[in-house]
Amino acid sequence: MNKYELGVIFRPSLEEDALKTELEKVQELITRFGGTIEKVDSWGKRRLAYEIQKLTEGFYYFITFESQGGVPAEIEQRIRIFDNVIRYLVIRQEV
Repeated sequence: MNKYELGVIFRPSLEEDALKTELEKVQELITRFGGTIEKVDSWGKRRLAYEIQKLTEGFYYFITFESQGGVPAEIEQRIRIFDNVIRYLVIRQEV
C-alpha cells in the first residue's frame, strides 16, 4: 500500500451543502477502488495563483489516503469529468 495526497479545488460559487456533496463524491471514489482515507484537510476559500476558467478563487481540500498503485489513475480518470472540480492533483508521498 502506498500513501497518496489528493489536492482538489472546487468552484467558489458552490453552497455549503453542495460543497459537502462534491467532497463526499470524491471520498467515495477513493473508497470504491479500495483506498482508505486517513485525513481530509480543508483550507477553505482561497485565491488561485492564476485565473482558471475565468475564476479567481476556489475551495481547497487535501485528502491523504492509502491505496494500491493503480488507484490514483482511476481516481484521476473519473474526477476529470466532475463539473464542480476546477483542478486536482494526486501525489505519492514518501514514507
